[in-house]
Amino acid sequence: MSIERDIKTSQGEFRAISTLLGDALSQFAKLFQNEMDLAKAELGEKLQKIGGALGLIVGGAALVIPAIIMALFALSAALISAGWSPAVSYLTSAIIAGVIAAVLFAIGVNRLDARQLTPRETISQLEKDKDTVKGMVR
Repeated sequence: MSIERDIKTSQGEFRAISTLLGDALSQFAKLFQNEMDLAKAELGEKLQKIGGALGLIVGGAALVIPAIIMALFALSAALISAGWSPAVSYLTSAIIAGVIAAVLFAIGVNRLDARQLTPRETISQLEKDKDTVKGMVR
């Protein structure tokens, strides 16, 4: 009789353990789905931020280009008035514009660095969830 009772007890414990493991896996699946939803939301937010920034950049570039051209013509005219040849004054203006453009381009590329656009919150939360699941499995 004692053996039958031990067998029934161990079967009950096995069911309890399998139920707990099933519940843990179910909770992990829900947690993983929530993290994926968070990642989608965060990436959508980052894409909106990029779209807005690019719109402002394009709008600013469209308005500043004529102003820069006029300033370069004024610089060339001043150099010509100072006695420089027209070809040298225009070349000097072009070189100055090229240097300014290179600096602005480098700054813009630096600001679109992938490290600044990573979904940090989602990655951090996934690390925490991984540690939680490891703790549940132990």
